[in-house]
Amino acid sequence: YIFARPFMGERAPQHVQNIILRDYCNKKGFELLLAATEYAMADSSMILESVLDDIDSVDGIVFYSLYQLPTQSKLRDSVYSRALEAGKSLHFAVEGMSITNPIDVDSVEQCLLVKTTLDNCITKVEV
Repeated sequence: YIFARPFMGERAPQHVQNIILRDYCNKKGFELLLAATEYAMADSSMILESVLDDIDSVDGIVFYSLYQLPTQSKLRDSVYSRALEAGKSLHFAVEGMSITNPIDVDSVEQCLLVKTTLDNCITKVEV
């Protein structure tokens, strides 16, 4: 699962995202199907919803980055629960993290919280 737009202040060209996904899948012994590319519209998760609707046909979802998860916590919770209830895993290639059970969700949420907090910190102080 890759993005055609910036995500949480980050940006990576689609071909680079595909290379990272392919490398991650090769290292993990996963078969990489065609990457699903999210629409460029702000806050869109329509493609992710479509992937989740068809999750029974795959073993899991590999995201380029965990920062591509929906920004709203209710939507993220839905992603986690839909995948786990279907017995599937979520993987985040850049961070080398995965969610295979409910306990793993906390680590991902902590990373998102730290990123969000850092983005709101003062970066320069005028004296």
